[in-house]
Amino acid sequence: MADRYPSSTDPAPGGEAPAAVSLASAPALAPLLARGALRSPFKRPAPDAGFPRTRVVLPGLRVDLARLAAYERVCGFAPGAADGEDALPVTYPHVLGFPLAMRLMSRRDFPLPLLGLVHTSIEITHRAAVPAGGAHEVAVHVEALAPHRRGTEATVVTELRTGGAPVWESRSTYLARHRTAHGANGTGPQRSPAPLPAVAEWRIGADVGRRYGAASGDRNPIHLHPFTARLFGFPRAVAHGMWTVARCLAAHGTGEPATVRAEFRAPVLLPGTVGYGADGTGRFELRAPDGRLHLTGEVRPLADGGNA
Repeated sequence: MADRYPSSTDPAPGGEAPAAVSLASAPALAPLLARGALRSPFKRPAPDAGFPRTRVVLPGLRVDLARLAAYERVCGFAPGAADGEDALPVTYPHVLGFPLAMRLMSRRDFPLPLLGLVHTSIEITHRAAVPAGGAHEVAVHVEALAPHRRGTEATVVTELRTGGAPVWESRSTYLARHRTAHGANGTGPQRSPAPLPAVAEWRIGADVGRRYGAASGDRNPIHLHPFTARLFGFPRAVAHGMWTVARCLAAHGTGEPATVRAEFRAPVLLPGTVGYGADGTGRFELRAPDGRLHLTGEVRPLADGGNA
């Protein structure tokens, strides 16, 4: 990586937007994941730490339709976008931006360790349909660090433009667990809400992590095999958080345009059985047979009708 990045200590003059670095192609994920893993033991997470002040931009991006078709199949979306004519699934731009996010989060000056980093939430603003066959610009930057009752949380913003217009944006939060000064600062303990009406029960195969990893490029070892998951403290492989929200939205639908919010509460072990619930007002969830909450979310129409 020969690009010259501003240092995390370089202030943005007058509070201006982060300096932009344009890429010619999407970076390969495997080397970034390996680099981030090797650097993890040397990270010192803290809410007031410096972080990359860079906006990584990939213009002229075109969707790999074969990978998109695999994504639709594993997540349960109706096939159609993979022919290049229909709109992308509402969660698919996250896949397009993920290599750029990993490029930032694997850097030496990103203070949170990639190993053990937990995706805790995502908020998606879906302003307009994103054509599968079009050319797009995707951009990613780290917006902020914040204290959390269990450590430090980073907010990573992904933006997608088509024809120069903003059509999709997400804010993902990632938590690095570490000891905090008082153990109660930042976000308070989460309470499990009352269960939503049960809609369906899904039996999830042991291969879902591998299938989603192949379609998305996210081959984190905790999702692939029981052996590699046990190395990180899980009894079995766990489903990707973004697979769980995509599977829910494939069942729920989003409407156009819409805002989607989801919180990842507990991992889904593979293979496993989960109950999908929804109440008809936009809320949805995934629960274990014993009632444990895996995921909670909601879909709301955009108040401005999608106008930027």
